[in-house]
Amino acid sequence: MAIKEDVENATVGENEALSQPLMGKDRPDGGRGSDPENSRKGSKGMVYLSTFVAVCGSFAFGSCAGYSSPTQDAITKDLSLTLAEFSVFGSILTFGAMIGAITSGPIADFIGRKGTMRVSSAFCVAGWLAIYFAKGPLSLDIGRLATGYGMGAFSYVVPVFIAEFAPKELRGALTAANQLMICAGVSVAFIIGTVLSWRALALTGLIPCAILLFGLFLIPESPRWLAKTGRDKDFETALQKLRGKDADISEEAEEIKDYIETLERLPKAKFLDLFQRRYLRSVIIGVGLMVFQQFGGINGVCFYVSNIFESAGFSATAGTIIYAILQVVITGLNIAVIDRAGRKPLLLVAATGLVLGCLLTALSFYLKDHELALKSVPGLAVAGILLYIGSFSAGMGAVPWVVMSEIFPINIKGVAGSLATLVNWFGAWAISYTYNFLMSWSSYGTFIIYAAINALAIVFVVFVVPETKGRTLEQIQAAING
Repeated sequence: MAIKEDVENATVGENEALSQPLMGKDRPDGGRGSDPENSRKGSKGMVYLSTFVAVCGSFAFGSCAGYSSPTQDAITKDLSLTLAEFSVFGSILTFGAMIGAITSGPIADFIGRKGTMRVSSAFCVAGWLAIYFAKGPLSLDIGRLATGYGMGAFSYVVPVFIAEFAPKELRGALTAANQLMICAGVSVAFIIGTVLSWRALALTGLIPCAILLFGLFLIPESPRWLAKTGRDKDFETALQKLRGKDADISEEAEEIKDYIETLERLPKAKFLDLFQRRYLRSVIIGVGLMVFQQFGGINGVCFYVSNIFESAGFSATAGTIIYAILQVVITGLNIAVIDRAGRKPLLLVAATGLVLGCLLTALSFYLKDHELALKSVPGLAVAGILLYIGSFSAGMGAVPWVVMSEIFPINIKGVAGSLATLVNWFGAWAISYTYNFLMSWSSYGTFIIYAAINALAIVFVVFVVPETKGRTLEQIQAAING
C-alpha cells in the first residue's frame, strides 16, 4: 500500500484494505479487527444539525445559480442593458466559481471547514448587496462575480465537511443532501422570481447565508481537520459532540489519529504530487466523474430547457415547472437509497438513463428537421428531457460529489478537491458556452454527442470507479491508493 510503504515499507492488498481500517503502527488494522461503529452508540442529533447548517450553503449555491433565469427581462429593462451586457452578467458567475474552486481547498486546509463556509457566505452576502443596489452593469457584474466565488467554494467545502463528520452508514445520504439543496435553491429562485422584483429576489439570497452564519456557532468543526492540525483536545470534544455524550468514541478517535499520523509523515502535498502513482487513481476517479458529470450536457439542458421545449413545440412554462419539480423529487429520493443501493449502481443507472434521454431528444429533433411524424415530436422531446433530468438527479448529480468527498486522503484533499471542483466548473462553462453553437450546427447532432459522452461514462464507472458505501474514509482511501 503506497502510503504505508513510505513509512513502514509494508504492502497490503486491496481486499485486506477493504475488510479492515487502515490503522495502527504495525499492521493495517493495528491488531484491531473490530468496527468502531459496533461499539459506538449515541445520539445523531448533532450530526443532523451540522448537516442542516452545512447544506444552507448548498441552498445559497442554488439561489445564485437560479437567479438570472427569472430576472433577465426585468434587469435588462430597468437598467437598459444590452443582450451582450446581460450575457456577461449571467456567465461571469461561472468564472467566479472557478476562482472559488481553485482557492477553496487550500483555504479549507488553512482555516478549517467552518471558516471556509464563513468566507463563502461573506462573498455571497457582499455579492447580493451589490446586485440589490446596482445602478448599472459594473455593480451587477461585481456582485455576480462575488456570488460566483461563494458558489465555487461552497461546491467543494460542503460535501467535504459533511463527509468528514458523518458516520459511515449515513455519509452517502447526508452528503447527497448537498445536491438536493442545490436543486431546491434553484427551483425556489425560479418560482418566487416570477412574483418578486429582481432586487427583492436578490435579498432572498441573504436568508440561507444568515442561517448558515448563525448555525456555525452551534456546531463543531470537522474532527478530521482538527486532528490533522494537531488540536487533539478540540478533536475529541468535536467527535464526542457529534456522536453523543454517552457514545464510546475511543476506537474511532484512535483510528482517525493513527491514520493522520501516518499521512503526516509524508511530505506536504503540492499540485504536482497529485500525479504521483500513490494518488493517481483517486485523482483520475475524482476528476473523471466531474468531467462526465458536466460534459454529458447538463448545463446546456438546464440553462436552455425552455428553448428546448419551445423548439419541440411544447409549452415552455409547463415543461420548466415539471422539470424543476421532478429534479427536486428524484434528488430527494436519491438521498434515501444512496447508502443502500451504493454509489456505483446509482451512477450506472443514471448514465444509462442519460444516454436514453439524449437519444430520445435527438430523435425528436431529427423528426422535426426532416418533417417526419411531427405529432410525436413534442412528446418525444418532453420524454427525453424529463428522462434526462430524472436520471441526472438519480445519480450523476449528487454521487460524483459524494465520491469526491470520500476518495482523497486528507493530506491531499485540499489540492485534489480544488482540482476536481475547478474541472467541474470549467466543464459547466464549456457546455453552457458551446451549447447554442452546437444547436445551430445540428440540434439532433448535439444530443447524439451528449449521448456518446454519457455512454463513455458507463465504461468509466464500470472499470474505474470503486464502490465506497459502508466503509470508513480511511478504508476507502487505503483501497484506492494501495
